[in-house]
Amino acid sequence: MAKEFKLTRERLKELEEELNYLKTTREKEVAEQIKEARSFGDLSENSEYDEAKNEQAKLYGRIAEVENILSHAVVIDESAEQERAGVVGLGCTVKVRDLDLEEEATYAIVGSQEANPMESRISDDSPFGRAMLGKHIGQTVEVEAPVGTIRFEILSVER
Repeated sequence: MAKEFKLTRERLKELEEELNYLKTTREKEVAEQIKEARSFGDLSENSEYDEAKNEQAKLYGRIAEVENILSHAVVIDESAEQERAGVVGLGCTVKVRDLDLEEEATYAIVGSQEANPMESRISDDSPFGRAMLGKHIGQTVEVEAPVGTIRFEILSVER
């Protein structure tokens, strides 16, 4: 069974737009680079040609990757029912307090394709994300980390 990619509607739209750009504009640009490089003559010692072919390979690799993600995409259901219940789910923004350090932080729980820890966008596949899913406001959650167990209290859940 193929891996499912959990995406928000926004990310799905971004990937569809990227695929359209790659298959139209970018593919024509790379084809033009190859055509120009061929005009320089002997292909066996033509670094411009080699570079253009490498660029084409990267382009086709990215197209295949995006097509795979889109064909196995599962759009996150951002239903209001979970929000009313204060339950953590995909697409939620969770405010937590680290009970050991007494520090507060806010994280968005997203699918693995959208994760970016530098922007506080945490994957549901990460230890933190897995521990938070399905929990309620006020609950204490323990997360196993390389430094040991970290305890968080869930302060708020928003969509």
